[in-house]
Amino acid sequence: MVAFTFHGSGALTLTQEMLDVTKRLSAPITVFAVGTWLQQNPAIARQLLDAGHELENHTYTHPQLRGAGAATVSREVIGCRDVLARQTGNGGRYFRPSGMEGSYPPVVMDQAGLAGYAVVCGFDVDPSDYLDPGAAAIEARVRQGLKPGSIVSLHLGHAGTVAAFPTLVSDARARGLEPVLIRDLLA
Repeated sequence: MVAFTFHGSGALTLTQEMLDVTKRLSAPITVFAVGTWLQQNPAIARQLLDAGHELENHTYTHPQLRGAGAATVSREVIGCRDVLARQTGNGGRYFRPSGMEGSYPPVVMDQAGLAGYAVVCGFDVDPSDYLDPGAAAIEARVRQGLKPGSIVSLHLGHAGTVAAFPTLVSDARARGLEPVLIRDLLA
């Protein structure tokens, strides 16, 4: 199993295109949504869930959290959690901090836990698709790092990511790796 995760923000037209692709491929995704993006696009949360995808917390305003104090981290985690709860009935299971990868500082882990998140979810494959390197570069970077249990970090709102996604899914499946939701990968 592998999980294709997306940072939820950006143009809704490209999000809609990605949802069409995931439906055609029967490939579930996990979206770590930015709270302000959900507020600006109130129908998208229900649309993602109704399509069988997973919706999780990726901060309220997407700030750089490395070096942030407890109050800032808490506001960001709780702000997005509360938007998720209003729009979907729950605040999600998992939190992914913005502006950092690798190991997370204790303040992030502590504040996520206090907000009800037992798991702070990272990733091991990052094709830097948010830099818009083009579909071929995204495909090559994911192909290079993908292995059983991988969590791939992608971004909604980028045309190259939409274009690359069918190849990402077919490459994974050709290697015997099935795309699943984070909750299924971590179960």
